[in-house]
Amino acid sequence: MNTQQPLAYDAFVERAAADPAVVGLVLKGSRAHDGMVTPYSDHDLYVVVADGTATDPTRFARHRCTGLDLVVVTLTEFRGAAMPDWERYALARARVVLDRLDGGIARILADRARLTADEAFRNSAAWLDAYANSHYRSVKNHRDGQALAARLDAADSVRFLLELLFALDRRPRPYNKYLGWELARHPLPGWDTDPLLRAVDRVSATGDVSLQRRLFARVETAARAAGHGEVLDAWGDALRLMRPPADGIGG
Repeated sequence: MNTQQPLAYDAFVERAAADPAVVGLVLKGSRAHDGMVTPYSDHDLYVVVADGTATDPTRFARHRCTGLDLVVVTLTEFRGAAMPDWERYALARARVVLDRLDGGIARILADRARLTADEAFRNSAAWLDAYANSHYRSVKNHRDGQALAARLDAADSVRFLLELLFALDRRPRPYNKYLGWELARHPLPGWDTDPLLRAVDRVSATGDVSLQRRLFARVETAARAAGHGEVLDAWGDALRLMRPPADGIGG
């Protein structure tokens, strides 16, 4: 068998499981998310091999064919910084297919699924500032009659808003494809899922300034409670434009 030949998922799992050098198999992507499989879904599989081992499955590193996409990594790589940060959500919701480490593979995934307190605080501060920046630009452009710029900045702000909300809960943000799936099963504390999804949909599509301001007011409350008042206060007088107007009249 070579890398040009199609590999069936079940056959590969059986073969890999028979190799003692393979210490873990981890399935990610649509097939790790109940209800998300389509006729186009392949099997995205991490093959974790023991360090210093020349084992048969390494011949299929970066293999891609219809139905199967393999990534072969050593255990040290799987544990550490070699795993890209953009894979964090994928690993957070991945399924363990094989774990020869008495739960060690599962523990690695659990660690990836939860930001440390320091990491969450740093990330949420940065995302809060980015969100405030795009929100401010959108509202200001709306005020100045720049409709397209206002909508584009509003759409940008939604990305930063979602990053922020998940960071505040010490979770990696899901890929857009899995946002609804994630929130339906693991809601964000203090946010009702359906209204939140409707809000980000409307803001992305229309740049609704009144809705943006109401969202910002809720975010400001949550961010201050999380200790990020300094980030918000740095915006100074601009906060008046970003918040809902006290008199109920839009600016």
